[in-house]
Amino acid sequence: MHFTNDRVSVYALPESQLTSEYAIDIGTRYRDASLIELPGGEAWVFDYGVIVFWGIDEDERLSLLHRLKIQSELLAGEHQEHFRFTVGGSEVKLQKDHISLSSDDPLLRLSISHALAQSIKLNDYELRAQLTIAEYSHLPKVLAETGSIKLGRRQIASIRGHLFSTKSDIFLHYNLLDTPEFFWEYPVYEVAYNSAAKYLDIRPRVELLSNKLNVIHELFDMLADELKHKHSSFLEWIIIILIAFEIVMVGAEGLLSLF
Repeated sequence: MHFTNDRVSVYALPESQLTSEYAIDIGTRYRDASLIELPGGEAWVFDYGVIVFWGIDEDERLSLLHRLKIQSELLAGEHQEHFRFTVGGSEVKLQKDHISLSSDDPLLRLSISHALAQSIKLNDYELRAQLTIAEYSHLPKVLAETGSIKLGRRQIASIRGHLFSTKSDIFLHYNLLDTPEFFWEYPVYEVAYNSAAKYLDIRPRVELLSNKLNVIHELFDMLADELKHKHSSFLEWIIIILIAFEIVMVGAEGLLSLF
């Protein structure tokens, strides 16, 4: 294929903005991705909200986004990464944001695109997990210093809901970070994928993300214990009040019996 330029552009989009069925209609379908051939290059559209452009100029990129019914202005605020590539090297190699391809094989580019798509999606998960941890990291310190969290039951329940939502959303898509099923059918290309995944540090980053999810889980459990404690304390106070009320009633009946 003759490419217009040597640029590889990777864009992550909200899943709701990607109409993958439309991509299937206008492109060649592979597992988890569709190939759309364009003048001067190609685009790989992944089902989970990532588009990887190879050699596409600005006008063609915007034209494709319009055809996929994606608002082009959304790209300005989303994660994006850019690389350079050349064809004709002795082996697949990634170095200093430059991709060297050993052949002009579209499936070879798809193999690299899988790693690029996972990497940019991983960026999103890492950021969400980190922001969630940062937002509530003060709670364990407060609990250690005061012995309790000065929040109401409704507030604690709301925070637990946020923690659960973040954790479950990431876990729901966690399988996207595994080796793609595409390589079950085309194992010969897995070496190229592994080379790209190693350069992008996907495996260490997945482990780090797993640790962050464990922290979120621990915060979730801590708040669950605190909520149980507050509920138990509430029940204890109700019992104390009822006992006190019963004592007052017995005392009042005793006083009335004297008269």
